[in-house]
Amino acid sequence: MRLQDVTIREGGQMPGRSYDVDDRVAAARALDRLGLDFVQVGFAVTGDPDAAAIDRAASECDADVVSIARAVPRDVEAALDAGADVVEVFGPLSDLHLDHAVGKTREEMLAAMRTAVDRVHDGGATPTLTLVDAFRTPPGVVADAVSRFDDCAFVSFADTVGNSTPRSVGAFLDAVGDRVDLGRTGVHLHDDLGCATANALAAYERGVGKADVSVASLGERAGNTALEELVVAGVLDYDEPFGLSVAALVPACRDVLDALGEDVDPRKAVLGEAVHEHESGIHVAAMLEEPGAMEPYDPARFGGSRVLVFGPKTGRGGARRLLERAGREVTDERVDRLVARLEREGPMELADALVVAGEI
Repeated sequence: MRLQDVTIREGGQMPGRSYDVDDRVAAARALDRLGLDFVQVGFAVTGDPDAAAIDRAASECDADVVSIARAVPRDVEAALDAGADVVEVFGPLSDLHLDHAVGKTREEMLAAMRTAVDRVHDGGATPTLTLVDAFRTPPGVVADAVSRFDDCAFVSFADTVGNSTPRSVGAFLDAVGDRVDLGRTGVHLHDDLGCATANALAAYERGVGKADVSVASLGERAGNTALEELVVAGVLDYDEPFGLSVAALVPACRDVLDALGEDVDPRKAVLGEAVHEHESGIHVAAMLEEPGAMEPYDPARFGGSRVLVFGPKTGRGGARRLLERAGREVTDERVDRLVARLEREGPMELADALVVAGEI
């Protein structure tokens, strides 16, 4: 499965955001260093900063830089003029969206998509197609569309309102996969039910060829499949790094957040500062002996770090481990004295706690 990052474009659509050209290009460079195959930088027809950022990123990144485009001529022309490597044409085939969002029949929409894709070919860029609201479209209709657009590098299925689960994603892909090669399809998933990463893994298991991801799930509403979550889960459970430099994962994601002026909740999976911070006495005592006892993975494997905190919650077990690490004889008296000092002077990190233990 190849990954297309949509952080810049999706994040920029969140309320109150206004990433400028430099912000977008700096984020694109960080993603490029990580090894992403595709970086979706913007929607060129909206003008600058999107168009200018697409132009600069396309010249400065090894990744294929993507502009989205509705299935209308001016959108495609704007994407081509901006120098996008890939033009991602999008449009719906579900009854809900045909009737209430675009006011077209299905055949009219398919014809508009065909015109747009042909123009991308003529303009020298690579066309991809995303079917909006695909998971609420009959699988037979979706399979027919994939077959009709066999000249597109990928035809992706968007869970536009984020109402899918691994079970429904799997059932949909199984139905479509009975008729087409899922290796040339993709998924664009939203996290409204908190299932976006799990849904992407369900797609991976079925051989889907591409997934859209976003750093820290940045994106409209609840956001999209989290890049960092998918990569960590892929490495741990499938031995699948998705072609990325996994040791640079956390630093690269934090560079993207810094470039865009975004932050994350301290308890956000993988990236949150508190995710690998431990203070509970039982946890810390065990981790001083074997860190894997209380963590799913070594954060250093993905460029992160753990923090052990010592203070009022440390307890006697943790104090004993500290004394051992500090090379001090462990006695009940020393344990009592160390516990008292940690309660009085903590919380503190491991290096400072070892200094205190060495003084006992």
